[in-house]
Amino acid sequence: MDATTNRMNQDELKKAAAFAAVEEIRTLAPGAVIGVGTGSTVNHFIDALAGSGVIIRGAVPSSEASARRLAAHGILLVGLDEIGAGPIPAYVDGADEIDPGFNMIKGGGGALTREKIVAAVARRFICICDASKKVATLGRFPLPVEIIPMAHTQVRHEIARLTGGSSRWREGFVTDNANHILDVSGLTINDPRTLESDLNQIAGVVTNGLFARRGADVLLLATASGVERSERPG
Repeated sequence: MDATTNRMNQDELKKAAAFAAVEEIRTLAPGAVIGVGTGSTVNHFIDALAGSGVIIRGAVPSSEASARRLAAHGILLVGLDEIGAGPIPAYVDGADEIDPGFNMIKGGGGALTREKIVAAVARRFICICDASKKVATLGRFPLPVEIIPMAHTQVRHEIARLTGGSSRWREGFVTDNANHILDVSGLTINDPRTLESDLNQIAGVVTNGLFARRGADVLLLATASGVERSERPG
């Protein structure tokens, strides 16, 4: 099987997970404001939602890219300040990796900070991804860390000291918050909650792509035999 066929198959899996998430919203949050993440799988979710007949009041996007796609479908964009302090019923987003405890690495698309903010105000985090994203231990995918630009050298030094990993500047990329991304490789993350907190304590770090303190609640995992639905253990 060639690389093009593999990509096509993976895209079909992403679409399957996206359609499953629409059905989740149909049951969980009809007529509500929902949170919408960022990335290729979420793009399929936005398109599927727009054509599904499921009525929502609006969506809180986690990136400018998702905001543009939602608006193109006529879906009302809602800011967090507009919904007050109350939670939203659901947040739908993908993952670059997810482990058996539903801890995730996110931020391959560079939207990790806004994704983390929207996830924090959602009752349910619905993770949609294809089977390649399920791993036994996080760390094979480089961990994104959003940083204040002036802190570049300091943060790289501290990350190396703390983790032993090597970080690489995502050259030419600027986040929606006008910050930079360091991608940290060479990690085996056995305690994602602790590492998430420790990295966030480094001066100059905005946040990192570990979603362990606020992991997924529901996983819709698209496999060759169908979409498997599971809920966070414990």
